[in-house]
Amino acid sequence: MKRPLGTIVGARSGDKGGDANLGVWTRTEEAYEWLNGFLTTAKLKELLPEAGEVSRYELPNLKALNFVLHGLLGDGVASSTRFDPQAKALGEWLRSREVEIPEALL
Repeated sequence: MKRPLGTIVGARSGDKGGDANLGVWTRTEEAYEWLNGFLTTAKLKELLPEAGEVSRYELPNLKALNFVLHGLLGDGVASSTRFDPQAKALGEWLRSREVEIPEALL
């Protein structure tokens, strides 16, 4: 079913100099298995086209993924012209994106 990704994942984001850090997690093993296969770096770039170069880290013991969006904030918060210069809303922006979620996970 097409639903906002945030229906089944939580997120937190912020700045690390010129990079943005974005963590997403699930509450169940089943949801993590789906998320781990679904949210690749290519899919993240599709959902967040401004992403640019992205590194992905799996944290299965936390049922989480962590992404670093390299250079998203330019030279950092003090010089960024982005609407969200500290990338604090980036996680909620991702959670708002509508995706196909298996009905069994809803």
